[in-house]
Amino acid sequence: MLILTLDNDNRHELTDILAADGWIVACLCAAWCGSCREYFANFTALAQRHPQVQFAWIDIEDQADLIGDLDVDNFPTLLIQRGDVVTFLGPVEMDLRLAERVLQAQMTKSPDELLAEAHGSVERRHWQQDGNLLRRLKDIRP
Repeated sequence: MLILTLDNDNRHELTDILAADGWIVACLCAAWCGSCREYFANFTALAQRHPQVQFAWIDIEDQADLIGDLDVDNFPTLLIQRGDVVTFLGPVEMDLRLAERVLQAQMTKSPDELLAEAHGSVERRHWQQDGNLLRRLKDIRP
């Protein structure tokens, strides 16, 4: 599956990947958002270039119980996570090249480097606390 459109029945797939220290690139979006619909083609192209990574499309309104109080200011917003470490969380430009550079920069780092960066600034510590998909998924699992 190139892009997993997250719903209540397939959340376990993301949990399993993250629990195995895998990579997830999630686009946080909304069905009503024209920019999100427009970005989907770029997101698909990015997924095609990185088949070793699971890409997920998460509608923040359909998945409100998962997203909770996570502050999504702009669309599209990308959340990149490896295992239990959020490596990037923020809005991105519509340019595919920019998202690809962000992803590649994260994937070249060792787990120790990612962990050090995760705690290296107030903003990144907030990402770990507020944006961690693995923790959020485990918290709402039945």
